[in-house]
Amino acid sequence: MDELRAALEARDWRSARRLTQESVGTPAFDDALAVLAAEARTEGSAAELLIEALDSSGVMRRFAGAALLDSTAVDDVAQEALISVAGSIESYDGRGKVTTWVHSIVRRRVVDHLRRQRQDAPLDEDAGPAARISSMIATRATVREALEALPELYRRPVVHRDLEGLSYKEIAQRLGRAEGTVKAQISRGRAMVAAQLKEGLTDE
Repeated sequence: MDELRAALEARDWRSARRLTQESVGTPAFDDALAVLAAEARTEGSAAELLIEALDSSGVMRRFAGAALLDSTAVDDVAQEALISVAGSIESYDGRGKVTTWVHSIVRRRVVDHLRRQRQDAPLDEDAGPAARISSMIATRATVREALEALPELYRRPVVHRDLEGLSYKEIAQRLGRAEGTVKAQISRGRAMVAAQLKEGLTDE
């Protein structure tokens, strides 16, 4: 992980992103996440890389899928967990694996989902942390500033969804991207905004 640490210290985000993605699916992935998590507490670009790595690895969906059968619920819970991770990165103390910490957050989001089901309030794609960050994006100037700082790859889908209220299908058609890709980019974009704000989104 020395190479990744060196890239982060040099603020060489392109190399850091490449090294992180190369670690996905290998025994080095947990070490890469730990390096990113430590840096993400104070550096937004490292938080962005951490969010991308967790999402692209599929770890959030695997953890959610182990407890839920419905694929839509799995996607929604995984998004909520990603936002919770982004909003509470400072609570990770480095004493265990990042994936262990993430798993505990996913479990809590699963419990939230099951509680809503029992209350006959089915989980939709904008519930819990996702609803809060979506609402904040639509209403708060400080969040708009955080949104403007997003890479365009994520900013455009989030703007179309949370500011313009377009459906995933409409966004996919407008941007010429697959609907699944749009969903993932909105999830990551919201999480990146949450990482910048860390306001009202910490895990409980």
